[in-house]
Amino acid sequence: MAGTQLLPKEYGYVAIVLVFYCFLNFWMTFQVGKARKKYNVPYPTLYAIESENKEAKLFNCVQRGHQNSLEFMPMFFMLMILGGISHPCICAALGFLYIVTRFFYFKGYATGDPQKRLTIGKYGFLVIMGLMVCTISFGIQQLRG
Repeated sequence: MAGTQLLPKEYGYVAIVLVFYCFLNFWMTFQVGKARKKYNVPYPTLYAIESENKEAKLFNCVQRGHQNSLEFMPMFFMLMILGGISHPCICAALGFLYIVTRFFYFKGYATGDPQKRLTIGKYGFLVIMGLMVCTISFGIQQLRG
């Protein structure tokens, strides 16, 4: 318990939001699996080739929606974990908003029209900037002692 006493009580919200993101990631993984079956794209093929599969674009859009979320996940987690030390409630709220934007980013991409990923998904970048501000604030607080 000694380690948890160093963190603010509200840091628990940060932990819960991070787990919510894990659930979103699991859901996206299942969606890619379903798309593999639907569009006949066997493992270990990462992306379908349009000359070999007439529905390659539809599968690739589902795959890209998930892949893009995986690409941003380390940055999101790092910003949540560090920024949340000083600003747990703000980071938890921003993290929840980020999860919502990632859901809509994926759903939009999965339509087969990549532009639809940006309808709500584009706001995820603003959330990331907010988390960056929280993490910079944490860093400055640490340097000042």
